[in-house]
Amino acid sequence: MDFFDTALIKDALNQKYAFVKLKVEDHVMTLTLDRTEKKNAIHPQMVQEIAFAMQFAKQTNTIRAIVIDAAGDVFCAGADLKAFMGIVGEFESSIPLAKEEVLIGELFNKVHKPIITKVEGKVLAGGFFFLAGANYVVCNEGITLGLPEVKRGLFPFQVMAALLEIMPKRAVVDWCIRGYDLDVKDAKNFGLITHITTPDTMKKTVEDILSDIKINSPTAIRLGLEALDTINEQASTHKYLMEMLQKTVSSKDGQEGLLAFRQKRQPVWTGE
Repeated sequence: MDFFDTALIKDALNQKYAFVKLKVEDHVMTLTLDRTEKKNAIHPQMVQEIAFAMQFAKQTNTIRAIVIDAAGDVFCAGADLKAFMGIVGEFESSIPLAKEEVLIGELFNKVHKPIITKVEGKVLAGGFFFLAGANYVVCNEGITLGLPEVKRGLFPFQVMAALLEIMPKRAVVDWCIRGYDLDVKDAKNFGLITHITTPDTMKKTVEDILSDIKINSPTAIRLGLEALDTINEQASTHKYLMEMLQKTVSSKDGQEGLLAFRQKRQPVWTGE
């Protein structure tokens, strides 16, 4: 993971971020999705900022674990498709473009440090990258977990690949095809969530996991996760699936699904 110049990375805590917040405390880096006005939808610059933060965590020996959480009542509504199609809007960020393409479906496996994702709000579509890429997912009961892409003429290609590394194949494919909301208890049974909590127990559960991590050898953990990354290498797969998503978005059904969603009506599919 060498997306940005090392000199810039060392000053990560003093950079200006448009879509995330970054904090380091007691050997833990907390990355907070902070685009509440758009339900924390994933913007291309958000991906750059996350990649920047992850490289910082990887190269900083004193950081021994990462916590990902989100501001607002929606953890992540998925990808901002308009932004990924080129309508990025205005934002203020000091984080430059990475030296090479960043694929969020691979990003979290490359940091080689334990990641805990805190889920206290709805997760949709591409938001599952933050769950599938974590080692621990602590989720409040009653949270909505949905893959609605097919209802909008799309398909969760990269998300499917990420989920297949964790969940049973038939469960993943069924979820992608039917596009329903998955119950939190079922998500735990399938391995997507590791801990079910309440708002009152979330903080302690995360702290207990972090305590267990920090009493063990950071070197052994780092090398173990590096080995796991090597044997699970998926680089070409995610690049191909990104291309398939772009192809689907530009299809007639893809355009109709997105238009119908904006107009709050049932889409009329043509199969084209």
